[in-house]
Amino acid sequence: MRANVFPSEIGGAVTAPPSKSMAHRAILCAALAPGRSRVDNLAFSQDVRATLDAVRALGARVETGADFAVIDGPARIEAAGGVGVDCAESGSTLRFLIPIFAQTGADVRFTGRGRLLARPQTVYEELFAEKGVAFAHTPDEVRARGPLPAGAYEVDGGVSSQFITGLLLALPLCGAPCAVTVRPPFESRSYVALTLRAMADFGVHVAEEGNTYRITGNEKYKPANYRVEGDYSQAAFFAVLGALTGGVTVRGLREDSLQGDRVILDILAKCGARFAREGDAVRFEKSRLRGAEIDIADCPDLGPILMVLGLFCEGGTVLKNAARLRVKESDRIAAMEAEIRKMGGGITSDENTVTVRASRLRAPDAPLDSHNDHRVVMAMAVAALGAGVPVAIENAGAVAKSYPDFFDVLRSVGGKVETDG
Repeated sequence: MRANVFPSEIGGAVTAPPSKSMAHRAILCAALAPGRSRVDNLAFSQDVRATLDAVRALGARVETGADFAVIDGPARIEAAGGVGVDCAESGSTLRFLIPIFAQTGADVRFTGRGRLLARPQTVYEELFAEKGVAFAHTPDEVRARGPLPAGAYEVDGGVSSQFITGLLLALPLCGAPCAVTVRPPFESRSYVALTLRAMADFGVHVAEEGNTYRITGNEKYKPANYRVEGDYSQAAFFAVLGALTGGVTVRGLREDSLQGDRVILDILAKCGARFAREGDAVRFEKSRLRGAEIDIADCPDLGPILMVLGLFCEGGTVLKNAARLRVKESDRIAAMEAEIRKMGGGITSDENTVTVRASRLRAPDAPLDSHNDHRVVMAMAVAALGAGVPVAIENAGAVAKSYPDFFDVLRSVGGKVETDG
């Protein structure tokens, strides 16, 4: 799909889509709880659909409605030997599910598309080998066969919090005491906090002692009715758009959220953006912005839109601890550099740092490329609207991975967008 974005008068209110991070966690907790749960305020992105399909392979029954899922968790999770689990392009689905499926004792094969199977799994590879659990990772699949034993686990915290979440979700199934200790640096810790909140909502309480998480062995998942909160990560695109153009209100943002990407409001304030909160709604005004140094170790998903923000900030904007952006759906640093330069933007990087200069963007001579990355598409659409220049974005259908309605929502606040698919 090609999206053509034209200069537009922006103004209006949007509702933040449901948090994909919390949706994954709630679906998995519901599937691990024997009995019926209901998860409301779901958006059926490709990633969320992958997780719903996967829990069916664990024996859960799933019925879906317009924006909800009713999940009947089995008395005991099971998987047929040699079962294949298609994780699409969802890193969360794959890394959360590997230890959960391992607990079935079956030989399970995980597949995916795009760059998913190129993303590192060394944390599990080393940990499973230490525990005597079969694990193999090739360019075509990941295979695992457990179960994982109860006891103590130590995990590198500098790769991805997804590995920590996967273990925390799975280890209560051991029925005996377990502990997970995270070796520093502990990046994206806020995502683990989201995991603990979801687990607690489904009856499993984990004791946190510094960098160690303890499960007593008596904790069991219990059915629950759960409502997914709004997603700060996706709201960030409209928050930045509002700071650039004014007149944008984003609703559905829980003030006491534990989402790490909630920091987008602090970052915008640091850069001089003017906005006001009233309840769960935040209204953004057109602002004169200044550059800043921003550590994205705990909010890597904000990387692409923060690079766009930097193009409109006086002085230089520096994103630190950005290396993990290179192993996402695309190499997000290289992808954003390529597309920003097509529009005349100033951006440079090394392995771990991105520097962006205030730039007068122009209409590119050729279409922009999505790099098959939803966040690149959305970030570049905001860049074009902020600069008031037309762009075409090839393969813009990548937004379906996390935010299928993105262009419709953009149109609802005045964005002139034409799509051919």
